[in-house]
Formats: sequence, C-alpha cells, structure tokens
Amino acid sequence: MALFDWHDRQASAAEAVSVVRPGDKVFIGTACATPRSLLQALEELDRPGVTLVHFLTDRFGTDDPPQTNYRHRVFYVGRDMRALQGPMRQVEYLPLSVADVPRLLESGLMPLDVAMVQVAPPDPDGTCSLGISVDVTKSAVMAANTVIAEVFRAMPRTAGDSRISIDRIASFVPVETPVIEYIHPPVGEAAEQIARYAARLIDHGSTLQIGLGRVPSEMLAYLSNRRELAVHSDVITDQLVDLVDAGAVTGPVTTSWAMGTRRLYDLVDDNPRFTFRPIEEICDPAVIASRERMVSITQAFTIDLTGQVSTESLDGELYGGVSTGPAFHRGALASPGGTAIVCLASRTPAGRSAITAELEPHEAVAIPRADVHWVITEYGTAYLFGRSLSERAVALIEIAHPDERDELLDAAIQQGLVSKKQQLHSHTAYPVAEVRDVQLRDGRAVLLRPTRTSDTAAMQELFYRLSEDDVETRFFQKLTSLTDTTAQYLCSVDYEEEMAFAAVIGPSAHERIVAASCYYLSPASGLAEVAYMVDPEWQGAGLGGILHRGLVDYARQHGARGLTADVLLGNSPMMRIFEGGDYSLSSKTSAGVSELTMLF
Repeated sequence: MALFDWHDRQASAAEAVSVVRPGDKVFIGTACATPRSLLQALEELDRPGVTLVHFLTDRFGTDDPPQTNYRHRVFYVGRDMRALQGPMRQVEYLPLSVADVPRLLESGLMPLDVAMVQVAPPDPDGTCSLGISVDVTKSAVMAANTVIAEVFRAMPRTAGDSRISIDRIASFVPVETPVIEYIHPPVGEAAEQIARYAARLIDHGSTLQIGLGRVPSEMLAYLSNRRELAVHSDVITDQLVDLVDAGAVTGPVTTSWAMGTRRLYDLVDDNPRFTFRPIEEICDPAVIASRERMVSITQAFTIDLTGQVSTESLDGELYGGVSTGPAFHRGALASPGGTAIVCLASRTPAGRSAITAELEPHEAVAIPRADVHWVITEYGTAYLFGRSLSERAVALIEIAHPDERDELLDAAIQQGLVSKKQQLHSHTAYPVAEVRDVQLRDGRAVLLRPTRTSDTAAMQELFYRLSEDDVETRFFQKLTSLTDTTAQYLCSVDYEEEMAFAAVIGPSAHERIVAASCYYLSPASGLAEVAYMVDPEWQGAGLGGILHRGLVDYARQHGARGLTADVLLGNSPMMRIFEGGDYSLSSKTSAGVSELTMLF
C-alpha cells in the first residue's frame, strides 16, 4: 500500500473508536504511550459489555478519582487502576508474568477485537515505529482484528524491533500534544537509603535492570562513579540520561518501553545504541542470564521471616503485580557474577511491618524463598542464600523497623524458627557510615564494618582459627569452643552503649571475618570495656591497631569518658597497641593481668 494511503485513513478520535462494538475486547497501549484521546472518546461512546485489556496505563481518564464505563482486565495494578477497585469490581487482575502475555494473545486464549495504541508518523518504507512502547503492545497489534493508532509527531522513532506495517492500522488519529511525560515523585528518606544500600552492591561493568518503582530508579543516582555499565531492562527512566552523560553507561541499552521526559525521548530518538524489543525477548530468563554481572532490582511489598516475597498486594488491596520481577530475578541468579536484589520499605503506608512472621492469605508469593539472595530495607542489608531458616529470620529481623523487632523475634521463637536463647540487641539502623575500606601495612585490604547478629557463625569460625594462646589471651581461659550465646554476645550489639567491628574479606555474599573488636559501655562510669581478636594469618600487619583506633574514635564520638581493657602479662603486642593511643593511660596489675584505663 502506498505511503500516502495512510493519510486517507486519518480520522477523529470519535470516528476511530466507532468501530468498537458491544462486547468487544479492546487493548490499550502502555504507560507513557497510553492513547488518552482514544480512551476519552471510547468512554464517551459508552458501549455496553466492552472490556479493556492492558498492562500499565498512565492516568486513566480525566476524572479524579478515575471513572470508567468499562471493565478492565489488567496485567498490572497501577495507581490509576488501584483507585478503581471497589464493590463494582471494575478491575480484574491477571496474575502472570508480563513476558507470557504475548503468548496469551497470539494463541487466541485472550482474543482482541481492537487495539488502541500510539505510533510515530509513518516512514517511506511503509512502516511506523511504536516509539517508547514496544513491550506487549507489538503482540497486541499483531493479534487484534482492528488497530487504531494515535499518530504523534513528537513520538521518538526507536531502534530494535519497534516497527509495524501501516497495513495493520485501520485508522490514524493525529495528535499534536507532547508525548506523555512521567517523573517519579520525590522519594522519602527510607527509599533514598534503600537506593544507597542497593548501589553498594553494583560493580563496574554490570548490566542493570531498572524496573518499575521509585527505589530502582532512585538507585541510578548513586552510580555515576561506576564505569562500563550496560542496561538490559524492561523499562528505562530519566535517570538513565544522567548516567549516560556521566560516562557511567557506555555499553548497549536494551529495553522494552520508556517512562520519562523529553530528555529521555530525545536520547532514544533514532539512536541505534538504544534498542527496544518485545517484552518476551527482554524478559526471557535465558537472555537475561547471558548478560554478565546482571543486576535485577525487585521492589516488593512484604516478605516473611523465611524469605518468601510478595509483590502483588499492599495493605490488603491489589497493587503492582507479577510483572517482570521474577523473570529478571531468575535471570540475574543465572548470570555470571549476577546479583538479584529484593528491596522494600520496612513498613507499609498503613504502618504495618513489611517483614512479617507469615504472609497473609492475599499476599501471594512472587519469588520463592529458595531464590531470594539479597534483601534491603532502609535499616540495612540481609543476605539469605545458603542460610538456614533461623539465620534467615535473624537477618531479616535485623533490617525490620526497630519498633517491630521484638515482636518479630517473639513470633520467630513461637514458630520454632529460632532458639529461645536468641539475642537481638539492635534497635536502630545499621550504622553504614562506619563502613570503610582499610589497607594494611603489608598491602592487603580489608573491609571494616560494624557487626550484625547474623555474623554469629562467621565469628565462631574466626574463633576456631585462633591458636590456644590466642584464645587464652582473648578470653582468659582455655576455651575449646565458642557457644552460640557467647558468639551472639560478640556480634549482637545495640550500636549505642555496645559496639563491635569486624574486619572482613571476600565477596559480601560470603564474607570471612579475620579480626573483631567490641566495646561495652558502663553508664555508671562512662567507660567502655574493649577486647580484640585477630586471625593468626592476619597478625603483625597492623590490624589490631586499626581496630583499636576505630573503637577509640567511636567511643569519643558517642560521649564515652574512656576505655578499659584487661591484658595478660606477656601479651606485649596488645600492650604496644594500647600504649600508642592518644589518651591518658594508667595500669595496675593483679593476678598476672594488667588492668588498663584509657581516659580521653
């Protein structure tokens, strides 16, 4: 068909939607490519029995709250659809991966009578680009009996597999308004802290999934100092532009749809570096797994103490959906050097703990506990893979809201997940500001960080690497084992009157503690008792001195008057560390032990 023929098929929105018959199934384009003028005309038409089928729509309708004459069958419950939930049951949610939608449409299991979409103006080759929304839209265009398209002069022509023949389109409705723009509302402090934690897990050369949600998008703001990043993501947002400008993203960018402003749309317009492909290709776990160092970010709403993740319900109402999260999560787990992250605020908007003893019946499991590795809240990071049920429970309770931790610990004990002797002293956020990289005088490097209760097993492993003499100088007796209770005492601190540091090596997923320090403040005297232990293979490199100086600084910052320590006579390396400090040191000896007081 000649190119000029498409002009003959131009129509007004009202004329175009007149083809919709009673009882029709009508597909609606996605996100910032929601065909608003066609939707408004269809609402005014008010055909009986019509069902609208769609993924994510942007500001459905013009009323606030949204009003509709039709039933919606949706693959994702966004904010506009959430507002339509109620006794009239106008929203029907389909719990399936968005990557399976094309198969549903192509097989005829979900027949479409009409598809309403947006396109860029047709080109001389007789095709037009779906622009910023390929996702499930291309499959819908190919499956529907009739296609109606809004033609946007401002719609970017995107590279990849975004083209459809103009022969598929029955009516073209010219639209001169700008392409819909979307900016995530400003995030709160909780989401910002979660984004910071997530960014710490991302290395140079990673491939990123951005995903839906404020946290994954906000995380990009903390990656400007990374290099050689690539993107393989269901969606891209405005923050990507900043990473490209900063030289952080230099690899290929492959996506399925875009939500942003004109900055993003201009970047992808006719740019072969940014390819848009159908959602079933983007979300194929095998394709995702083929990307090295793939990072997936899934924004969840709730997680139970064993690690089961729910993404489809918030405070008792349907919200979100399966979407693309599980597919990207599985793909990242199979990727060489990949990282799969689940993030959520510690409390829901209604004030309920997002980390719960058990999921509610309406909170379906989107990611099973066996597949959950990293979990992040604004209170810290937990690594669950390879951990026992009790270790998982403790790790998750530590990153729950402080006001919820005692109740969660009680529930875990009642369920038999943890021992009745389990300790959990922390009732504040993990002090991430105290984490730092340290280079020793022999050139080796360690990460120095505050301990967590979940470090108990690693602390016991350090104990068993100590020599008999090291054990005696640290514990003043010939211990042959370190009980769970004692190990918890060394790790589980409140970060206020109790503090402990661990020097660790290795990947953050399975760190090895090579040295540890701890202090316990006496409120009566204002003095904190300190103690240290160092792996024999790491002694003599200055690690003990680094740990001691760290505790001195922490004690000063938190108002302690000084430190105390007991040192066996003959433990000259430890004495030299204490004697080299910037404080007033006094000592008295009793029964072969030097009792030291270090006043600031």
